[in-house]
Amino acid sequence: MADQVEAEINARSRNEVKSQEIGEIVMSKLRDVDEIAYVRFASVYRKFADKAEFLEEMKKLLE
Repeated sequence: MADQVEAEINARSRNEVKSQEIGEIVMSKLRDVDEIAYVRFASVYRKFADKAEFLEEMKKLLE
């Protein structure tokens, strides 16, 4: 998966990539590979302020 993330970053043809973009790429890959890992990463990366935000993300995952 790390190789896929790196390849996607390199395909953007830019010298700099924002860490936010990297985080979004990682989340998209995790979502396809391991939903639990995705939720764990998203909870830290997105810094959910409360359980409502967390539940909203879970609803998206279940759809």
